[in-house]
Amino acid sequence: MNGNRFDVVIVGGGHNGLVTAAYLARAGRKVLVLERRELVGGCSVTEEIWPGFRVSTAAYLSSLLQDRIVRELELERFGYLVDPKDPAFFSVFPDGRHFFMWQDDRKTLDEIAKFSKRDAETYPVFEQHLEKLAQVVEGLLLTSPPDFPPGSVVDFIDYIKLAARFRKLSRSEIVGLVKIFTQSAADFLDEWFESPEVKVTLATDGVIGANGGPRSPGTAYILLHHCMGGVGGKRGLWGFVRGGMGAISESIARSAQSKGAEVRVNAPVERILVSGGRVQGVVLEGGEEIHAPIVASNVDPHVTFLKLLGDGDLDPEFRESIRRFRIEGTSLKINLALSGVPDFKAMPGAGPQHRATMHICPSIEYIERAWDDAKYGRPSERPMLEMTMPTMYDPSLAPPGHHIMGIFIQYAPYTLNGLKWDDIREPYADHILDLIEEYAPNFRSLVVARQVLSPLDLERRFGITGGNIFHGEMSLDQMFVMRPVAGWARYRMPVGGLYLCGSGAHPGGGVMGAPGYNAARAILKSGMVPADERRATSVWSSPK
Repeated sequence: MNGNRFDVVIVGGGHNGLVTAAYLARAGRKVLVLERRELVGGCSVTEEIWPGFRVSTAAYLSSLLQDRIVRELELERFGYLVDPKDPAFFSVFPDGRHFFMWQDDRKTLDEIAKFSKRDAETYPVFEQHLEKLAQVVEGLLLTSPPDFPPGSVVDFIDYIKLAARFRKLSRSEIVGLVKIFTQSAADFLDEWFESPEVKVTLATDGVIGANGGPRSPGTAYILLHHCMGGVGGKRGLWGFVRGGMGAISESIARSAQSKGAEVRVNAPVERILVSGGRVQGVVLEGGEEIHAPIVASNVDPHVTFLKLLGDGDLDPEFRESIRRFRIEGTSLKINLALSGVPDFKAMPGAGPQHRATMHICPSIEYIERAWDDAKYGRPSERPMLEMTMPTMYDPSLAPPGHHIMGIFIQYAPYTLNGLKWDDIREPYADHILDLIEEYAPNFRSLVVARQVLSPLDLERRFGITGGNIFHGEMSLDQMFVMRPVAGWARYRMPVGGLYLCGSGAHPGGGVMGAPGYNAARAILKSGMVPADERRATSVWSSPK
């Protein structure tokens, strides 16, 4: 019986759940991670979907993973290594022009000056402004939100502490912070730049994974969210993980296991056991019961509360709030095996463009029209395309002379009007390849194999409701003290002993590990789980 009893059971072996497990194991807890698939990682995985091709099937770039987590869990010792992208971006335009952004600031400014000398002068000031705002928000990532609405003196003290974080900001910076939480990405960028080419390249980070166009209020924050990480000490820079995105999850799992955590794959949880208003453990498909006084769910809020718990386990008002939590996605991923590199008309031959994130989205208006299609239930006729080739940095991911390309397509809504994804998936992928050929005429001839993951497929394969890569929309009314719902943003949920540790909790989506870190901290602060002090490792000083 003791073999089926743990201090903490974690439902879902995505990277956040593994982070929670790693920290709890370091603190001496007996932890079990249960993953329904044959490998850990959730959306941060590397899969050999064709012989010799190891593909980051969902998440594809790293930047947001918190330095503190990398350091404290010793992830580099367990195989985590990132190659910074350089160039960062390569955008192509219908008139044959192109635009690079580089790690080297001077080279980037020279590129911007091709389109606007004024924008080249403005860009360093813009970066400084964005960095100041990012520093403020980053300070909240590894922090539990205060209770909302505040109900005690302690809660009001938490809000006073929160306000103190903003004391060092100037008036213009406070105004900038308000704008970035409320404005659209387009409005935010319009205040800084005049060049359409510069603005659209920067705006892409504001719509990735979002249910909204560049002119939708709130997308400015998504832009900031994607600028809060960094690689190699450079803010906002993204990189390719050596071995694919699965190497992140595997390194976290190894770190957890090195401290005694147990990780089981092919172990789908059917329901969370509740008795007397408290969790008692979980039941696996097939009937096996595993007992624990604490259950931390790494799956999204809809799965956690609407599928794994019974109607009688939750207050009806809370349950209805979860039903209203917006969680449908609008992103589609195509993974390709290629026999060579695309030959862009704007920059023929092999070159640095293939090492960058390659954008096909020539203007803000283009992206906004793409969103217009999606909001009425149609896959965008001319969507925003973001293409990456990890094999330019890690050739071991493909056979000699071959490459992997990931294409992230925005916008392709989960709910279609009069159509079914199972019917249109492949024809739509053909359409995407045709669009790319407008810019790279040799593209179709390179394709050896392809995998198309619509939002429905993302839901089926990775268990994310609505195919939403963030476990729920990251709009202002679903962030911070409101994530997943008001009054329950501190990881501890209404059922006693139940915690949320995935991206459906603060601070939201992306491969950052912060929800998992914060949930582990909340569990340990509760004092409900006994620890073997001889095994415990203290890592809980204030975030640095």
